[in-house]
Amino acid sequence: MNQILTDLSAQVVPLAKSLVFAIIVFVVGLKLVNFAVKKIKNGKVFKNMDASAAGFICSFISIALKIIVIISVITILGIPMTSVITLLASAGVAVGLAVQGALSNLVGGMMILLFKPFRAGDFIESQAVSGTVREISVFYTVIVTPDNKVITVPNGGLTNAIVTNYSAEELRRVDIDFSADYDNDISAVKSAMLAVAANCEKALSDPEPAAVITNCGDNGIEYALRVWCKGSDYWDVRFALIEGVRNKFKDNNIDIPYPQLDVRIKNDK
Repeated sequence: MNQILTDLSAQVVPLAKSLVFAIIVFVVGLKLVNFAVKKIKNGKVFKNMDASAAGFICSFISIALKIIVIISVITILGIPMTSVITLLASAGVAVGLAVQGALSNLVGGMMILLFKPFRAGDFIESQAVSGTVREISVFYTVIVTPDNKVITVPNGGLTNAIVTNYSAEELRRVDIDFSADYDNDISAVKSAMLAVAANCEKALSDPEPAAVITNCGDNGIEYALRVWCKGSDYWDVRFALIEGVRNKFKDNNIDIPYPQLDVRIKNDK
């Protein structure tokens, strides 16, 4: 019995020591990785670098260092790497599918970084999601919506989808549709719309605003007001024009049409 306890102790004690040491290395290693990545991100080199590239590189460095920590833990536990590789190989299809998605996102992140369809800070729209790009990491792009929701989008999906970048150009055109009764004078309606555009502080005079007829509808004539502005002023200009044109129509007795339906009663008697 004593011999059994001695043999058991000789096996358990070293294993327990290795396990405790491995846990310490894992916890401390992860903290050191986070600390190192934070220091690198705040360094002078990364501060002067493009925000998109900096986020991608920092994410890549973080993943690489964490892999080194995991390999160190496996080595401390005495698990042969050949056994780990054999285990991964035996996983077969499951590992292959998981790696396929990760590789797709990794390649997608590299393509975004290389071709720059958008950068950190741009306002984009893709896959029914719109918002400001906060970060482009190795596998995901983080987008913050106007109502302050954080959405994580896989890079692979972004590279295979249509992306609208509203921040790519300095200027944007605000297009707003209005309707007026057929009885209103067309020139008076256009003049009222252009007067509102001229009085809008953030609207640009060059390119010149335009008021045009887009359609003769069932209930009235449909107009469009087209005004250029800086991209950052888009929503301010849009809201100001909508409210201004509504008030201008009211002051100038320009009637806004409502849906109408003509009913004819036929008397067969």
